[in-house]
Amino acid sequence: MPTITLGGRAIGPDHPPFIIAELSGNHNQSLERGLAIVDAVAAAGAHAIKLQTYTADTMTLPGAYRIDDPNSLWYGRELHELYQEAYTPWDWHQPLFERAKQHGMLAFSSPFDESAVDFLETLDVPAYKIASFENIDWPLLRRVAATGKPVIMSTGASTLAEVAEAEQVLRAAGCRELVLLKCTSTYPATPLNTNLRTIPHLAQLFPASPIGLSDHTAGVGAAVAAVALGACVVEKHVTLRRADGGVDSAFSLEPEEVATLVTETERAWQALGQIQYGVQRAEEKSRLYKRSLYVAQDIAAGEVFTPDNLRVVRPGLGLPPRYYDQLLGKPARQNLAAGTALTWEML
Repeated sequence: MPTITLGGRAIGPDHPPFIIAELSGNHNQSLERGLAIVDAVAAAGAHAIKLQTYTADTMTLPGAYRIDDPNSLWYGRELHELYQEAYTPWDWHQPLFERAKQHGMLAFSSPFDESAVDFLETLDVPAYKIASFENIDWPLLRRVAATGKPVIMSTGASTLAEVAEAEQVLRAAGCRELVLLKCTSTYPATPLNTNLRTIPHLAQLFPASPIGLSDHTAGVGAAVAAVALGACVVEKHVTLRRADGGVDSAFSLEPEEVATLVTETERAWQALGQIQYGVQRAEEKSRLYKRSLYVAQDIAAGEVFTPDNLRVVRPGLGLPPRYYDQLLGKPARQNLAAGTALTWEML
């Protein structure tokens, strides 16, 4: 798996996981709340904040669709109305991006049409995110790729052919650095439909791209497991408090959970290490606590070793236990006191 550079930060298997905090609509139409979320996730250690750049009118038409799935968080909501509630006003982008930069975080967005790309270019974003539902929008892909900036693309609700076609379209249009995110586009997702084993398979199919996870499950367990399977990027929705409500609050992390996500994914990455057998330098002192052969009862010179007077115990200062059977019935060369670590010279 390769390494790419996003806003000066290296992303790849030899670097700690890159954590993206997705603001989405959890600002609840308050710029001050949006800024507070940026402050909170920056303090928690997130590496980037991501917005979504659209308007209700660039997404759909009034009356086009009402969500009729009773299992949906947004059951009964009219789609245009929902996007009107969730969208981030475009004039908020610059203050939100500036606040992120003040904290040393990267800030970028998911454009949902070509006009959004044109707008984001005026803000000099360091990268673009392609949402799962937009990865079949080839004109949008070509416009994003033409910027020459790194692209992160989610693969939720997509066939493998659609992912491969989108990758080809981006590459052909000038995208040189592309991250693919395994994603399950249900809100929330469940551990049962997350299918993290896809991550190493994606890495095999798309060897030119680092692989990550766009995670809509509760908690951080799936993200930690994803890193163990090779994910270099983790994206999670964030909020101040789920109890405050909001279009995405039910599957969003609170700041304390973001801090846990940052810490535990980095620990998982560190724990991957490399293939290692034998005794590590850090383990050398621990070898003292392996077992060895000890005299368990006082033995006179010439007396033979028996199961009663020879024991396999800690520490490892005597002969290795592999010689136990060979030594039974052999005579001691000298008097030996109970508690003596057995050596060859004593036989």
